[in-house]
Amino acid sequence: MASNLKSPPSEVPGVADAVARVRTYHQRTKHLPGHFAPGPGYLDWANQPDPFRRFSGVRMVELPLVPDDGTPPYDSLFHSRESPSQPLTAESLGLFLELSLGLTAWKEFQGTRWALRSNPSSGNLHPTEGYVVLPPLASLSDRGGVYHYAPREHALEQRCILNKAAMGTLGVVLPAGVFLVGLTSVHWREAWKYGERAYRYCQHDVGHALGALCIAAAALGWRVALVSTLSDTEVAGLLGVDRTTDFNDVEAEHPDLIATVITDPASAVTPNLTKGLVAGVRASHWAGKANRLSPDHVDWADIAAVEVATVKPHTASLPLRDLAASGKPAQRPIRDIPRSAAIIRQRRSAVDMDARTGLSLDAFFGMLARTLPDRLHPPWTALDFPPRIHLCLFVHRIDGLSPGLYVLVRDEARLDAFRTACHDRFTWGHVESSCMPLYALALGDCQEAAAHASCFQAIAGDSAFSLGMVADFTRTLEEDGAWAYRRLFWETGLIGQVLYLEAEAAGVRSTGMGCYFDDVVHQLLGIDLSDDAWQSLYHFTVGGAVDDDRLTTLPAYGHLPPERTSPGRSGI
Repeated sequence: MASNLKSPPSEVPGVADAVARVRTYHQRTKHLPGHFAPGPGYLDWANQPDPFRRFSGVRMVELPLVPDDGTPPYDSLFHSRESPSQPLTAESLGLFLELSLGLTAWKEFQGTRWALRSNPSSGNLHPTEGYVVLPPLASLSDRGGVYHYAPREHALEQRCILNKAAMGTLGVVLPAGVFLVGLTSVHWREAWKYGERAYRYCQHDVGHALGALCIAAAALGWRVALVSTLSDTEVAGLLGVDRTTDFNDVEAEHPDLIATVITDPASAVTPNLTKGLVAGVRASHWAGKANRLSPDHVDWADIAAVEVATVKPHTASLPLRDLAASGKPAQRPIRDIPRSAAIIRQRRSAVDMDARTGLSLDAFFGMLARTLPDRLHPPWTALDFPPRIHLCLFVHRIDGLSPGLYVLVRDEARLDAFRTACHDRFTWGHVESSCMPLYALALGDCQEAAAHASCFQAIAGDSAFSLGMVADFTRTLEEDGAWAYRRLFWETGLIGQVLYLEAEAAGVRSTGMGCYFDDVVHQLLGIDLSDDAWQSLYHFTVGGAVDDDRLTTLPAYGHLPPERTSPGRSGI
């Protein structure tokens, strides 16, 4: 009798080898005290990658800039009542892309100028590129197409005009007012500075960018939904990054993800982006040649190996669990803070902390609550995969909460498994007042331990609190396959993006730290170093920022002609 049982991904021939290669890469790229992951050893400034990808030989469509956007108060994005949705127009599309992937300011020091963006990036190197697949849209095109977003110009580069077959298929799978957004990564941009560990940072950045897309959409009353079934081959075909002639002798873009953007909350979109659509897009009219970002490159063999090991196949949809009922504090009243767009535009990464500023208990609990995978609110509404990241918290300056080591278990079903993996001397005292799965492990001053775990960076101990994001690592790879290594980092980036914006809303600042001693974190928790069941993947710190007065701040789009800024409209 035929069996309907399927082998776990790790038992499928070839898949187990891919998982093993991921584990090898992860171990090799750990930072340890006295031994950092292989890197360039110096900064080759002559080959610093251009942070802006452009395509020559394409039609460029300038998007309007809307300074007075009329977005709702930031806190309202997380309340059950949805914001009024804006129609899909060139203006609303432009605001969506600006608030998710666009520029927020320029910084200048001694004649050197660099741009900051809505989506943060490791080292401000910005490996992530954004694309949209649009239906016909007034003032853009009377035909559907694939566009690359150019953040410096705040413009769309029309890479593809869809043919009739592709237009017909797109119209079938996507209802009116729905379009696609895609992300890719140029791994060289991070490898130039960080060497082999750069692949990790690129995946962090994908998570940050996905979170930025979700929050920007919510500010317009829209919703983002990840299409996680697609293979990398299908994503590459839809976005055109597999067109070798268009990327000949330049840095490759690796496909990351495709998501739908639903502008009408009444739309029940379950997109079936079939192979027919991919084939139709591939057969449409393409144009453009990608620019070269660096004169020369260093090839990192371990990055190439993990790229191959983590290629995503076409996968079935994951069954969703109802996580909305997870214990969490009641919704806070909407605070008298700026509108959503203002919070997004003011987001900055702190470079130093004052070692004085703390947070109220309510603010701290509120921040943590929004990192929980509540599928009723952004960015978690976008996901169809289960939470696999837990937060190991170093609490320093929270009014009403004793300093010490805490843990927020973001999936309560894994509490016993995580507890078993940790020191048996931890108290695991439930912080009942949080109404969350928040536990005190060990009380006492942990500023030095926090800084030590984060590559001796004082910013981790001088903050109000810092944290390490610990992944349910082996389980994820063995159940979902080697490609899910990327997804774990995406989840950490999503959490980081929430913390960035929550910090701004609370009047403080935060920063993500990719430099940390992996196994020092595991030793602090008592996790067996010979077993990779639980692995720390990202660090973050939140507190009172110390600004660098040597830097000059310039407007995000002050380099564009004044006529590019349209008059403000309260309806957008």
